[in-house]
Amino acid sequence: MNLHNLTPARGSVKNQKKRLGRGQGSGKGGTSTKGHKGAQSRSGYSQKKGFEGGQMPLQRRLPKFGFTNISRKEYRGINLDIIQGLADSKKVSAIDPKFFIENGLANKNDKIKILGRGELKAKMEVKAHAFTGTAKAAIEAKGGSAIKL
Repeated sequence: MNLHNLTPARGSVKNQKKRLGRGQGSGKGGTSTKGHKGAQSRSGYSQKKGFEGGQMPLQRRLPKFGFTNISRKEYRGINLDIIQGLADSKKVSAIDPKFFIENGLANKNDKIKILGRGELKAKMEVKAHAFTGTAKAAIEAKGGSAIKL
């Protein structure tokens, strides 16, 4: 190790930037590297999101399309085969939204809709916010009840 090999520890030396606007002798005085006039030379300047220098911004050049229905109800769909699998593993005969939340199939704010894929093997009471026709028929065919909340 020699003197010419020595370097400071990594991260210990901060970048010594030239200070702006401290007189002509500093080499960065006058306009402080901001040029003459215009928005970017003023104090307090901040560019709006999506600003393209006066050019029509992209979000205004692109066409609007589609429709968003504000009255749409979003449901978390759960199929009969998943319900049967849970019923087998947990040994239950009545299922409600709280049961789905506890088993990680839905969140507490979700509305639940029972879908008709699969089949039930036993009589079961199922409570949910909505049912498809095939799901309701399959539950009632086994002597169970589909209760709409």
